[in-house]
Amino acid sequence: MAPFRNSTHHCHCSSSSGSTNSVSTQPSLLVFSGGTAFNGVVEELKKLTTHVAHVLPVSDDGGSTAEIVRVLGGPAVGDIRSRCLRLSDQSTAEALAVRTLLGHRLPLDAQKAKSEWYDIVEGNHSLWTGVSKPYRETIRTFLAYFQDQILRRSDELFCFSNGSIGNFFFAGARIFFQSLDAAIFLFSRVSEIPRESLVLPVISTNDRLTLGCELWDGTIIRGQNEISHPSTGRSMEPVNKSNSSVPTLHSRIKRVFYMSSEGSNLLHEVFPSVNPIVVEQLKSVDCVVFAMGSLFTSICPSLVLLGIGETISSRSCPKVLLLNGTHDRETSGFTASCFVTAITDALNRTYGDPHNCLKNPPSQYINTILVPKDGRIPIDMDDLAAQGIFHVATVDSVHDPTAGVLFDPKSLIQSLSNLLTGCKHEGECQ
Repeated sequence: MAPFRNSTHHCHCSSSSGSTNSVSTQPSLLVFSGGTAFNGVVEELKKLTTHVAHVLPVSDDGGSTAEIVRVLGGPAVGDIRSRCLRLSDQSTAEALAVRTLLGHRLPLDAQKAKSEWYDIVEGNHSLWTGVSKPYRETIRTFLAYFQDQILRRSDELFCFSNGSIGNFFFAGARIFFQSLDAAIFLFSRVSEIPRESLVLPVISTNDRLTLGCELWDGTIIRGQNEISHPSTGRSMEPVNKSNSSVPTLHSRIKRVFYMSSEGSNLLHEVFPSVNPIVVEQLKSVDCVVFAMGSLFTSICPSLVLLGIGETISSRSCPKVLLLNGTHDRETSGFTASCFVTAITDALNRTYGDPHNCLKNPPSQYINTILVPKDGRIPIDMDDLAAQGIFHVATVDSVHDPTAGVLFDPKSLIQSLSNLLTGCKHEGECQ
């Protein structure tokens, strides 16, 4: 981990952090992320610690998730399912078989997808090979319940094209229990996620949530997919997240917020409550991480909720931004300090209800930035210093032909480990 310039290590950490890992030497982390970009380092992160709270938005409205929400309503579970699968056990043949089943996607062709789905839900598909009867019957029960819920809504024809079996299982469990938390608990146990690894929806709800954004020119865009990766017409094909696949926004994003999904006034802003377990975890972890990914549609939806900014600003611990290596539709023309400003504005709710705004400086939210080597985002050190951020370090990177410059997973987790070890040895450093 090589710094951009010789500078004092400004990680605000305390030796008496009240960590949840008192019975373990592993550090505890809370990571704000979406369901895609951070997935690539989850396996490596397990080698450092399994005491991780993964906080994810529930407003995704693309791909097969959109079809479930369209027909059955409820929050989007695709990002949560994706992270749960990455955390699931792979140590036995049966664990791998369960992971393969829940990670399976149906064909794009609608008729072939429907035919394969019936083979799976009826227990005849080869994907069940290696899955013991207790697991088989548990998983099939909730897949069958999902199928029953679809059939009950005969006015809505469900399209199975590119459908995720894990999403169907998740949706069936959520509707059966009438609880997103219960569905996550069941999925976590079925896929044998370590008990100290938490997958937390930032909003614990059974309602549909719609994300909106306001651009600086006053334009309002409705829907997460429409903001980040708009498509032409209704399609169940995988969302294309390559940098060149969509045009840049005609004006920068000013803020993101939640919108009403029901009724006649669909532009009405709503203010859902944060999942209290997220706040509880924020108060005790050793490190807070703002992960790489779609800044405004993956990270900021978790930051704009009442209580998040208050809690993070009160902590004295490493607060780390993992800077993207490449620009995307949401951050065209951004420098590193622009990312910091966007996160600060979201946590301060700067452009929301004036009665609920905070005025904390950026340094109360971020004190360390890790940057992938050869990344395309300019590192404007003077502007970062003006924001009170002095610890910026490079991490080895890899080049992906589709996604661009990415963190090398091993180097990134080693850099986080070094940071946490340094803070522990220094006690309290300002």
